[in-house]
Amino acid sequence: MADIMEEDIQKQKQRSRALGKGLSALLGETEGLAQGPQQGNGRIVPIERLRPNRFQPRHHFDDSAIGDLVTSIRENGIIQPILVRPVDGETDQFEIVAGERRWRAAQKAQLHEVPIVVRTLTDSQALEVGLVENVQREDLSPIEEALGYQQLRDEFGKTQADISTGVGKSRSHVANTLRLLVLPESVQRFLAEGKLSAGHARALITARDPESLARQIVSEGLSVRQAENLAKTAIAFKPTKPSLTKLKDADTLALQEALSDRLGLKVTIDHARARGGKVTVRYKTLEQLDELIARLLR
Repeated sequence: MADIMEEDIQKQKQRSRALGKGLSALLGETEGLAQGPQQGNGRIVPIERLRPNRFQPRHHFDDSAIGDLVTSIRENGIIQPILVRPVDGETDQFEIVAGERRWRAAQKAQLHEVPIVVRTLTDSQALEVGLVENVQREDLSPIEEALGYQQLRDEFGKTQADISTGVGKSRSHVANTLRLLVLPESVQRFLAEGKLSAGHARALITARDPESLARQIVSEGLSVRQAENLAKTAIAFKPTKPSLTKLKDADTLALQEALSDRLGLKVTIDHARARGGKVTVRYKTLEQLDELIARLLR
C-alpha cells in the first residue's frame, strides 16, 4: 500500500513538472518578482494601464472566489506579479497574459498600482500561457479548456503534439478534451456550469441521445461509472445529415489530427457521405507548399 501511495505522489509531481515545462519554454527558466518599482524583472504600474487578455481562455469568473481574493489583497497586497505583454503601438500600455483575476480583484480592492512582469509574446504564446496558468489552478471548465485548444489549432495552426508540449498535457488528454466539442450545445453548457464532469461528457460522445442522457445524469446525480453504464445501453449515436454540416464525428476529427500531425500543416476533411467530400491542406509559406508537393510526389 505504501508503494502505491508513493507511486501516486511521484505521478502528481511529474504532472506538475510537465505543466511547468510548457510555461518555462515560453517565458524562460526564471521569472523575476516585482518587489518594488523597477526592481528585478518586475515593475509597479498604475492599474489603469492594464487591459484584459483578448485570448483569455476562461469565460467565467466566479464572484465569490474573486471576493475572497479581494480580502486577501487588501490585507497582503498582490504577492505574485501579473504577467503582461506590451500593446503594439501604445506606450506603457499592457495586455494581461496571466493574472486577470488578480487584476479584477485589485480594482475591487481599490488599488492604484499593481506589480507586473513584462514579456514579449505572440498571440499564440499568450493563449498557451493563459491555458497553462488556468490548468495549473484547475480554474477552467472542460469546455473552456477544449475551446482554448481549438483556438490554438484553428487560429494558430497548432497540431495536437504542439498543444500537448505547450500546455504540458498528454496528447491523449488534448485529443479527448477536443472531442467534447462534438457534443450538443446544451450538454456543453452543463459542462461549462460544472453540472457535468469531463468524464461524464466523454461517456456521452457516442450515445444516441446525449442531451436526454445528460439531463438524466444531472437530475439523478449519477457518477461517471453510472453514466458510462447508462450510455452503453443506448445505441451508438449517428448524427443526422443536418448535424453533419455543423459538427464532425470523432473519427473524422481524429483523422484530421493524424494527418495534420503527419504533414505538419492544418488539414480539414469535409465528408458528405453520398456526395463524397474534400480534403483541404493549408500552408502559410511557399516553402511549406514545396515540401508538401515533394512528399506527395515521392
